Parts: sequence; C-alpha cells; structure tokens
Amino acid sequence: MGNLGPGEILVILLVALIVFGPRKLPELGKSLGAGLREFRRTTQGLKDELDVGLSSAPPAARPGPAPVQTIHVTPDPATLAPTVAPDVTLQGPVPAAALTPPARPAPAADPEDTRQG
Repeated sequence: MGNLGPGEILVILLVALIVFGPRKLPELGKSLGAGLREFRRTTQGLKDELDVGLSSAPPAARPGPAPVQTIHVTPDPATLAPTVAPDVTLQGPVPAAALTPPARPAPAADPEDTRQG
C-alpha cells in the first residue's frame, strides 16, 4: 500500500463521519487507538522474550552430540567352542605342500568342438 496523502485522509474521514455519525466517531477512534496500542505492546513483549530466550539459553538446552550407549558382554566359558582339537599336536615345521591347495585338472576337450585354433 502506498502513502496516504492529505486528500485521501480527508475523503476517508468524511466517509467515516457520514457512516458512523458525529457522536460515534470519537468512540471508534478511541477504541481503534487502544487496540493498536495493545497489539504493539503484545508484539514487542513477544519479540523481547524471544531475544532474551535465544541469547541466554542454558548449555543443556542447546542440542549437542547424542550420547553413545555401550553394551558390555561377558562370554560364558561353557558355551565357547575350542578352536583346536585337543588331540592334535604340531611337531616341527609344516611342509609347504600341505599349505597349498590341490591343483585343478584341466577341462576336458569337447569332441563336438570343430573349431581349429
């Protein structure tokens, strides 16, 4: 909305005087002023409260990293399986042939393969 000049204000006052009459016009102006004052007071109070609340928030109210939950489990010795059989004993070095996997046989030639190559 643009600025109201003196001509527009005069027209608005004349229309209000005609519609409401000379006796009701001062009452309406008074109640309108009181309503605007109350509105300003309320909005200023809310703004001040918000400014104070944001500037002096306690550290506990500020969000931070979430706490980490740690679960400690104690294993039951009766349920643990032995990793090596008790009757196996190793004596001396292990030969390298025992550590390498067995070789795979080459695939058999397909008798229907007619390609020459």
